[in-house]
Amino acid sequence: MIRVLFVCLGNICRSPMAEAVLRKQLERQGFSHKVEVDSAGTGDWHVGNNPHPGTLKILEENDIPADGLKGRQLHRDDFDEFDYIVGMDQTNIADIRSMLGQPDHPKILRFLDLTDHLKDVPDPYFTGDFEETYELVNDGCEALLAKIREDHGI
Repeated sequence: MIRVLFVCLGNICRSPMAEAVLRKQLERQGFSHKVEVDSAGTGDWHVGNNPHPGTLKILEENDIPADGLKGRQLHRDDFDEFDYIVGMDQTNIADIRSMLGQPDHPKILRFLDLTDHLKDVPDPYFTGDFEETYELVNDGCEALLAKIREDHGI
């Protein structure tokens, strides 16, 4: 089983959105039995909470289930348990590397570096623009899935 972990700051906006979007894409392409997806935050403010209402709304508008999404904090064991640890922005990447004790490892990557966007995914908790975030997350998930298929020959 290939395992993907999306990471943002609080695990209520960007990373659970990416988790749900990638799950839906995997289902559509028939790979949900080969790839497991989870999400976490670098902070502990929202542990156990549901995603932000804006995230839930944009997922619902795009017919993407949000079942089972609950906030959790990144922990050291995640490095050993996941094949891809995907941060939403440069600050997340720096925090992931510090928290996991991995200053530079290829399994840790910035989400949009896989796309033509080459920028951070803006945090809609602060911007309020869940639509922009969704569009970037959707593009990033498509690119990540292509990378996974290439890396693992599926």
